[in-house]
Amino acid sequence: GKPVSLRSIEISTQASRITALFWGSKKSVKHQPVDSSLGDFTLTGSETEELKENPTKGKKVSVSIISSILDVSSHEWDSCALDATGPEKFNPFLSHGFLSSLEETGCAVKETGWMPSHIIAKDESENILGVAPLYLKSHSYGEFVFDHSWADAYYSFGARYYPKFQCCVPFTPVTGPRILVRNTSFKDQVFDVIVTALKDLTAKSQVSSLHITFPSEAEWYKLKDRGFLQRIGMQYHWKNRNYKSFDEFLMDMKQSKRKNIRQERKK
Repeated sequence: GKPVSLRSIEISTQASRITALFWGSKKSVKHQPVDSSLGDFTLTGSETEELKENPTKGKKVSVSIISSILDVSSHEWDSCALDATGPEKFNPFLSHGFLSSLEETGCAVKETGWMPSHIIAKDESENILGVAPLYLKSHSYGEFVFDHSWADAYYSFGARYYPKFQCCVPFTPVTGPRILVRNTSFKDQVFDVIVTALKDLTAKSQVSSLHITFPSEAEWYKLKDRGFLQRIGMQYHWKNRNYKSFDEFLMDMKQSKRKNIRQERKK
């Protein structure tokens, strides 16, 4: 099958491009449970100083799948998220606290069609080098990317579209990195290892596809180079131009629009 993926880039108050990445394997039959271990990967080359000084340190990376974000410590998860975004652009929606609250409150759980299947990459010393928020979805709700026509097309050809894998932040169409890796000298290799594991998991599970929605711009291009298909949509963003009051906001509009809004607010 061919690759595809999903993502979003925000621009300004005007229409913004939404991009998404999708990768599909062969026709899905029925979701097949897989082992929690997704395999061991060896980092190639010895060009990094860390590998030159200690050829065994961090050379082997083990990737596994966990059924709850509570299976990993908040410190380790947030360290990956912080390194992926940079301290000045930390994204709270990628934090362990936010994602765990979605599970603990029953919002993003198997019973609601969001089965947590998060990806964890560790070195030989059990240090977490990268993570990815992943869910096995039985529907397309709460994603803010509309692929119902894809589901219809699958069914019209006698194939199953659900379940599918969704790498995203549930119910939150906010752009940000989705493959969260620590800032090491071999972070690009860890990124590739996680992407390979995601694609292998999709194929072994016999689900229709893997979607990565609202990733960062850098990931958008990286994932295209790694076999994902790109999809672009449209989104509108409102930006606060330092308005001191609602009336000041209305003054940016034509008189007719101001009048209509004020009348609506009086009802």
